[in-house]
Amino acid sequence: MEEINNFIKTIMEKDLAEGKVKQIVTRFPPEPNAYLHIGHARAIVNDFELAQAFGGYTNLRFDDTNPVNEGAEYVDAILEDIKWLGYTPKNVFFGSDYFEKTYEKAILLIKKGLAYVDDLSPEETTEYRGTLTEPGRESPWRNRSVEENLELFQQMRDGKFANGEKTLRAKIDMASPNINMRDPVMYRILHVPHHRQGTKWCIYPMYDFAHPLQDAFEGVTHSLCSLEYDNHRPLYDWFVEKCEMEHVPHQYEWGRLNITNTIMSKRYLRQLVEGHYVTGYDDPRMPTLRGLKRRGFTAEAIKNFIVYTGLSRINSTTEAENLDVFLREDQKLKAIRPMAVLRPLKVIVDNYPEGQVEYLDAVNNVENEELGTRKIAFSKTLYIEREDFIETKPNKKWKRLSIGDEVRLMNAYFIRAVSVDKDENGEITVVHCTYDPETKSGSSFDGRKPNGTIHFVEASTALPATFNLYEPLIFDETEETKGLSFIERLNPNSWNKIQGFVESSLKDTKPLDHFQFIRNGYFCTDKDSTADGLVFNCTCPLKSSFK
Repeated sequence: MEEINNFIKTIMEKDLAEGKVKQIVTRFPPEPNAYLHIGHARAIVNDFELAQAFGGYTNLRFDDTNPVNEGAEYVDAILEDIKWLGYTPKNVFFGSDYFEKTYEKAILLIKKGLAYVDDLSPEETTEYRGTLTEPGRESPWRNRSVEENLELFQQMRDGKFANGEKTLRAKIDMASPNINMRDPVMYRILHVPHHRQGTKWCIYPMYDFAHPLQDAFEGVTHSLCSLEYDNHRPLYDWFVEKCEMEHVPHQYEWGRLNITNTIMSKRYLRQLVEGHYVTGYDDPRMPTLRGLKRRGFTAEAIKNFIVYTGLSRINSTTEAENLDVFLREDQKLKAIRPMAVLRPLKVIVDNYPEGQVEYLDAVNNVENEELGTRKIAFSKTLYIEREDFIETKPNKKWKRLSIGDEVRLMNAYFIRAVSVDKDENGEITVVHCTYDPETKSGSSFDGRKPNGTIHFVEASTALPATFNLYEPLIFDETEETKGLSFIERLNPNSWNKIQGFVESSLKDTKPLDHFQFIRNGYFCTDKDSTADGLVFNCTCPLKSSFK
């Protein structure tokens, strides 16, 4: 993996040099209510790589302060995905581990006259908050006494009030130009069981209150987040200061990365799954880490893609095809290169001995001899790609098979097409050829040049296979599609299944085996593949088709 370099790294170098921090400590704080997607991977890679660059470490902290939709299923999935990416957090924490300590800090703010229990409804709270151009209004309950606030807050904890009946708010400045500083809610009432705490709590801290305290509890030095939290930083600092935290963390923001034709919203991804527009969170079209993994993208490719896109203080967009570039780079020397015919057309070699099957040597990867060789079968009946044959050669640029032309079969012989069989609709069903036994691969051809080289699979040993071919799941909004919902912009051709054949060397393939199918692209064995029903996912083509 390439060395990570960005403006955050420069800040860390400066902080270490000036003695502001002694060790870099970062954290990745996912909420366990969804599966991780490639946007989360960007945070993971930068959190871990930046800390490691300075001999520091990263904590994983599950932000489980909102029990609605959170659960152990997501905790397990997140742990698995981070491990797959190649990272091991020094510590695994849960926000709920700090519920008692966070509650004590809320009590401290109440005693300092900096927090109060409010009776405004959620709708009234929004109304009183004001707008970007108008200041907010103070709640009628803003000036309750410390004693009354302490008693009411205890009653909130004891379950005496219904959901939404009361909140605990910080007392800051309702006229602040930063709306986040207008007496933000610190605690809300939720009578919902917690996946780890059960029914012990019915009040839960808000993210803006809990997060800075958790960073401080853990000794985080550089709290990294996306640019949308930029105007939350004053509130982050306010809570750290007013709660008298011994350790003072600092928040740093970077611009979001958008990827073309890619959904980067947990809410939208949930809609796709619950609406059965996809087969699940591991659907190979999904940008979830488990979807990308199933499709065949490697952890190394994803990490290099993220480093390549960099970090800046502005939001940016990159082409989805750039991820393909790093998959090809990662796999070009690692993947063996067997032959697969995706859209088969039968070829009969008329002058080859009936019933004979011979085995020829084939190099597994011409760019990496260490991957060794294998045997491939050849006989009278073969399959080639349908697109590799045309009855009449259209022009001199056609470098495949046509009547009267001779091509080299990869690792085998020269064949010449002589005739075709057709069905009642005029479709070609069989191409009849002859072969020259003197042109066996590795022989000297005395300057003889075939009309190109094509691949094949021998028919009697060929293994039937399903090939899953993918296009973008969704199209970006254009002038023509402006105003359409994201569901209406889903690509109806995002998943195409076709039936073909692979060579017999793949009979023992296992899920997540990676291949470069010669001339067809990079593929991965799917999780649903079996010995009797091979299934391969197309990860990406051999070359970019981006225009």
